[in-house]
Amino acid sequence: MADADPTADGGEKAGEEEAKSTRSGPKSQGGSKPASRAGSAQSGKSGKSGAGSKKGAVPPSPSGSAKDNPAADWRNMRRIIAEDSEWSLATVPLLVELCVKHIVTNFENNAKILDDLLPKHKLRVLERISTDLPLKITANLVDDEGYWKRCCKARWEICDVAAYGNNWKRMYFERNLQSIVENFIPETTDISELNDTLPLSANYVKKIDIRQLLPPVREAPKGPDFDDSSDAGSDTGDEPECDHFNFGPVLKLLPNIEELHLTYGVKDCGMNFEWNLFNFTARDCLQLAQCVAACKGLKVFRLHRSKVDDDKVRVLISHILDHPGLTELDLSHNLIGDRGARAVGKFLNNHSQLVKLNLCDNDIRPAGAQAIAHALTKNTTLDMLNLRLNRLGDEGGQAICRALLRNSTLATINLGSNDMAEPTAAILSQVVIQNTTLRSIDLTCNKLAQDGGKQIQEGMEDNTTITHMDLTLTDSGQEAEYCIKQILHRNQERERESKIVDQAPPSKKIQPQAAHRFKPIVQKA
Repeated sequence: MADADPTADGGEKAGEEEAKSTRSGPKSQGGSKPASRAGSAQSGKSGKSGAGSKKGAVPPSPSGSAKDNPAADWRNMRRIIAEDSEWSLATVPLLVELCVKHIVTNFENNAKILDDLLPKHKLRVLERISTDLPLKITANLVDDEGYWKRCCKARWEICDVAAYGNNWKRMYFERNLQSIVENFIPETTDISELNDTLPLSANYVKKIDIRQLLPPVREAPKGPDFDDSSDAGSDTGDEPECDHFNFGPVLKLLPNIEELHLTYGVKDCGMNFEWNLFNFTARDCLQLAQCVAACKGLKVFRLHRSKVDDDKVRVLISHILDHPGLTELDLSHNLIGDRGARAVGKFLNNHSQLVKLNLCDNDIRPAGAQAIAHALTKNTTLDMLNLRLNRLGDEGGQAICRALLRNSTLATINLGSNDMAEPTAAILSQVVIQNTTLRSIDLTCNKLAQDGGKQIQEGMEDNTTITHMDLTLTDSGQEAEYCIKQILHRNQERERESKIVDQAPPSKKIQPQAAHRFKPIVQKA
């Protein structure tokens, strides 16, 4: 009992000193620096005295000090946590941002306000408005390419804007019109959507590329043998003809149209195949010919994979015979024979403006080739001719080659896969010597043999203008093909050098920098 523990006394004294310091806390906050320093000193001493006895030290009881100063006890303090998870200390949005947000939300109801905005605010609105807005609102109001780029990418996965003149707005309107026409079923589809779209698209559509045209829906015949009759009709093709979409009213409302690409058929028909889906009827042909003839601004007309035969091509040519602006005609992958080729030859003779003519994969034989050859001797505008995958033979090939001896405008010709042999190569060797305008010749898949290849090689030795000649699968011999390739490489280098010389700026005589020192001094009289 007499021996008291000194550490316990020290702890009690330290507790009393801390209580005194807490009582004197409000007074020291009044601004007395000495009191605060004294308090800190006392706390320092108490810290030193209590440091030596951490194990036996008893924490001071806050019961006495909490009565005078409740904030002194940390257990009575609470943290304030916002109940709104989105609440933050950020400042209120700017008024400009609030206005832009309101305009975007109500853009469909008040779109004309866009013209009254400053350019920087207008750009913000266009970046945020929806791509699902009706065309009647955005067609003539929004010209921003960024907005139409968003619209195209939101609707189609593949967007090749280079095929549309690098113009996103033009791409959107042309592909939108293409989608409407390709899914239009005559006498079934409501025409109101097309009528609403055409006036809005009139100023932006320059090309129509239709890859399928659906025929009208036929009523199924009634009877017990329906399946047998349908199979028989599908096999023989003896089904009633159904007319397709009429482009007359459409082209009249498109003043800037320059290209028209059409295919009369159905994509991905699968097990629903019928010959009726791929018929290009006589009425279809007549309506299309009238449309093309009335469209004076049309420059490119492409009608391929549509089963166009001699009679139909004659109807087409008769209507476009005096067309003032057509520069490219593509009738590839059809059923055109000699009679149709004569009609095409007449078109070339009639002061046409054609620059490119594609008759690939048809049924043109020697008689039709002779008609086209006769037209080439008089034509002065055609630059490219494609007769690949026909049946010209040596007779037709020789006729074309003789015409090239007199033609002075054709630069590219394709005669591949036409059953031509050595007799055609003999005349072609004279062509490459005399003709100075030809740049490219394709003779692939013809049986020219080694003698024919040798003759072409001898003619090419004197040629300086042809830069491309394809002799794949012609059996012309490795030696002849190697020598011709060397000649082509020489001509290509010569053409490249000539282009460099033509593009170089005119040289100027540069005087020496110190020329002014040697100017003669003129003495005044």
